Amino acid sequence: MYDMANLKKVKTLKELAPEGMAAYLAFDAAAMKDGAIPKKYKELIALAVAFTTQCPYCIEVHAKAARQAGCTDAEIAEATVVAAALRAGGAITHGTHAIG
Repeated sequence: MYDMANLKKVKTLKELAPEGMAAYLAFDAAAMKDGAIPKKYKELIALAVAFTTQCPYCIEVHAKAARQAGCTDAEIAEATVVAAALRAGGAITHGTHAIG
């Protein structure tokens, strides 16, 4: 189901919904460029979110971008652990809703 070749279909989305896709791509570019948070850290954030949402496309795209931004394997590993801790914490805190 998850085949990186599917990302080629983004071109079709741009043709079928040009205004919405242009807005999305502009938003994505603005969000990911250097700013108060450097691009390197934004890519680590993106990876942590991708690990949590379990989006293989996002993982592939942002792992490549993270390496291009200078991220090391150790930084990516720590981002992985942070994502795991937050996801586990969410399960713990939501579990409190089930306790009388």
